[in-house]
Amino acid sequence: MKQIKMKKIGLLLSILLCTVACENDETATFKGAAVEQYSRAKAQKIVSVSKKAEREITPQDQNSQLDRKRIKTGSISFETRDLLATRNTVLAVLKKYEGYLVRDNQYTSHDRISANLSIRVPAQNFDLFLGGISEGVKTFDTKNVQVSDVTEQFLDAQSRLKTKQALERTYLTVLKKARTVREILDVERELSKVRGAIEASQGKLQYLKSQVAFSTLNIMFYKKVKVSELGFAVTVKEAFTEGFTKVKVFLIGIISFWPFILIGLVLTFLVRKKIKK
Repeated sequence: MKQIKMKKIGLLLSILLCTVACENDETATFKGAAVEQYSRAKAQKIVSVSKKAEREITPQDQNSQLDRKRIKTGSISFETRDLLATRNTVLAVLKKYEGYLVRDNQYTSHDRISANLSIRVPAQNFDLFLGGISEGVKTFDTKNVQVSDVTEQFLDAQSRLKTKQALERTYLTVLKKARTVREILDVERELSKVRGAIEASQGKLQYLKSQVAFSTLNIMFYKKVKVSELGFAVTVKEAFTEGFTKVKVFLIGIISFWPFILIGLVLTFLVRKKIKK
């Protein structure tokens, strides 16, 4: 009887241990799945931060007084009696009003010598500079000045830059708290996108600031000359250029009639063949 009782007790203990072991395995499996699910949910939450932040662009106060951002550009052309003197005058006035020369070209044609200058001058000095170089000019062939208001573009670029910079700081904070490899990779990927957007906004903002700060003016002035004043070399060059142009026109004209030429050659060949027979 004692042996039977001992066997029953041993059997009950074995069943109890198996049950406990199974419960532990199920608990461990459940915990592992829960941890993995938590990590995925956290990673998705990290990614959603950027989308939410991008929608929350800081609104500008429309009622506040804004510093208008304007880009001023212009172009003028006129005749002069002395190219060198006019050029020196333009450069002297440019230096006076703290501008700088961007482009300086000179051209010679069959009846005139032209100079083309492109300058940039501080926006507040644009009208003073234009008035300075206009002294002594009797009439302008062309005189155009355009003003473009880029305030909205400027404020938009500023707002986006601030938002992206704030988002970058948020991602850096989240990156320090990341625990799993997946979380780190997700944050770094979004951080890379944000930094690219920051560089683009900074570039656009810098370009707008430069265009607003300095105005651009294209100046073309010319002197009419007789053919004899151009010199023998220039006259010969002009003659060669004109002759070459005429040859090109002639060849292009012939090529444009190639179907008729081809038909004529075929007909000539057939007529000769018949005459020989």
